[in-house]
Amino acid sequence: MGLKEEIEAGIGGVLQPEWIIRNGHVVPDTADIALSNGAVRLEATYLYADMADSTGLAQGYKDWAAAKVIRSYLNASSRIIRARGGHIRSFDGDRVMGIFIGSTKNSDAVRAAMNISWAVSKVINPALQEKWESFKWSMGHGVGIDTGTAMLVRGGIHGENDIVSIGSAPNVAAKLSDIRGGKTINISAAVYNDLDQSTKFSEGTNMWSLMGSQTYGTKSVEYYGSSYSWTP
Repeated sequence: MGLKEEIEAGIGGVLQPEWIIRNGHVVPDTADIALSNGAVRLEATYLYADMADSTGLAQGYKDWAAAKVIRSYLNASSRIIRARGGHIRSFDGDRVMGIFIGSTKNSDAVRAAMNISWAVSKVINPALQEKWESFKWSMGHGVGIDTGTAMLVRGGIHGENDIVSIGSAPNVAAKLSDIRGGKTINISAAVYNDLDQSTKFSEGTNMWSLMGSQTYGTKSVEYYGSSYSWTP
């Protein structure tokens, strides 16, 4: 079988079987979902943490230095997401995705986001300056969070596949993490409306500002922003 026939057969194998969907109560691992037609529906909150200006970093510094910087961001973000009850299921360059479930999933995700902001400003940037006195690039980042129903499936082929999250929440969270020039953390109104008092107010002051709305496809998403950080 040539590559042409292999591709045609592969697409047929994807499109023909009906999905076998189950409702999930835990974040599945890759092996928990059937590759051919398995799917898990999950009520979850998605967090995307995205390091800013990786292009400027890559263009201005040696690859070995840029790799240390990116790994620093992913290392701190991953530790925080896991410590706050999140499940990491995807890395994409300088970005990591966390999935939170349960009754406190929105507040847990926001705590993680504020911890990541603390780590960037109070740990990573000072450590970079201490290691390389001539290092002029300063790390910034953005976190996006949204909540809703997602369908988790496996994408790829046998031996080369991973979990893919389909739905508004993972898509909107990723888009909100890309917003620059405003607040460090951007969350959908659905997340904001479900926060507990400790993740909404600091000494009686609301940590969040209504930023406006973004339109993604046919959906308008109202969102709130904050640049507060939180020491773990």
